[in-house]
Amino acid sequence: MTKYNELEVSANKKIKRVGRGIAAGQGKTAGRGTKGQKARTGKKLNATFQGGSRSLVTATPKGSGFKSLRSPAQVVYLDHLNAFKGKTIDSFALFEAGLISSPYQAVKIILRGELTEKVSLHVSGASKSVQAAVIKLGGTFVKTAVPLKKSDKTAKPAEK
Repeated sequence: MTKYNELEVSANKKIKRVGRGIAAGQGKTAGRGTKGQKARTGKKLNATFQGGSRSLVTATPKGSGFKSLRSPAQVVYLDHLNAFKGKTIDSFALFEAGLISSPYQAVKIILRGELTEKVSLHVSGASKSVQAAVIKLGGTFVKTAVPLKKSDKTAKPAEK
């Protein structure tokens, strides 16, 4: 076990001076061995270099495009909201009504049909035409964050 006073502090560590003569311990070839591409100064080899032959990285086909990790918003149409007469609509209410598959995903209300009832919207997104239609009937629109799923550890205390 090392003692506290024997610890080497990296800030005060001296750099190894190579190529300063035989007596210095790292003289002449300076720890590079004799001859060869790796013994020379200048261009260093990259990690994928395979002796001049085509490297595995070059040989593998590259996929085109990219796959986004963002899940698209679930779409709910404006005419579906008539069922929630005078109520507050959030992700959980839409999930219970069977209009969306998960309450823990972004929801966007899009204009289709007409809104005939006054409602209060508390969802992550709505088109400007939907916001205008809701406000026109005396309702409100509040942009809210997507609710986070609670883990089992925090949801209920462990039973013993």
